[in-house]
Amino acid sequence: MPPVSMYSKDEKVLCFHHDILYDAKILEVRHKDPSDKKSVLEFLVHYKGWKNTWDDWVLEDRLRKATEENRELAANLRREVEAAARLKNAKPAAKKRAMSDRSSVRDSEERGNSVPGRGSKRARGETDIEKEETFHARPSIRIVMPDNLKALIVDDWERITKNGAVVALPAPKPVRQILQEWRDEEAPKRVESRIDVDVLDEVIAGLLEYFDTMLDKILLYRYERPQYRIFRKKFANPPGKGPVDIYGGEHLIRLFSLLPELLAQTNMDLQATQRLREELSKFSLWLSKNSEKYFRTEYISGEESSLEKSIKAAR
Repeated sequence: MPPVSMYSKDEKVLCFHHDILYDAKILEVRHKDPSDKKSVLEFLVHYKGWKNTWDDWVLEDRLRKATEENRELAANLRREVEAAARLKNAKPAAKKRAMSDRSSVRDSEERGNSVPGRGSKRARGETDIEKEETFHARPSIRIVMPDNLKALIVDDWERITKNGAVVALPAPKPVRQILQEWRDEEAPKRVESRIDVDVLDEVIAGLLEYFDTMLDKILLYRYERPQYRIFRKKFANPPGKGPVDIYGGEHLIRLFSLLPELLAQTNMDLQATQRLREELSKFSLWLSKNSEKYFRTEYISGEESSLEKSIKAAR
């Protein structure tokens, strides 16, 4: 059966070029292998405002419908890329100072190389530097994080670390429900592409797994751990229950703030990295628009007396 596309000749679309979505127009459509009518389709696109020499044959996975939602995503991706570029340009001076410091340390070590063990310590230091450079060379996941979500993360941190408060649990809108409601709204927009729906489901499944795994390890503050132990005992037996069924939006956006660092440790290729960043950014924008629905302001004291309220609420 020949491939069917959701895009057609002369259609105005958005097209990825590296990390940014640009306005474009499809000029031609053809099979990648002209002799095989079942081969995948590729599209000749012209980027709006660019010279014809930049016209490019691309596969369908680089194209997006020119919807208002995708245009908003494109604008946010551009801002994130520009902000990352400014940060990168600000780093050379700091890196130069760091290299100077390393050079000074190296000179000192060379002058004292008669001291037992100095040579091996220096070698270990160089290995650490190489590992760090390899880590930063991996594809990065710059997730769009709207300002109101950033503000919520800061407010949440202050209430817990400075005031000793904790979010009242269980959350009225737990993580699993938030992600399901996003899927219910997002999936109908992808009915023309089964692959896009599958990607959506994979991303949601991955977020649920990451949240359940990482909550106790890196997402909780010290004041929240007694509360976590209470609910872990409460939900130890019911099958299919976990942190995603207890905790809500406040803890979910903590995960999003840490995901770039976590995902940089995976071995995803550039294409997979780009698609994941797009999906996570879409969810982040959606959550931002619905923040009043999914974020609560009810915090309780983390003292022992208030923990009893948590126990009662769990019963």
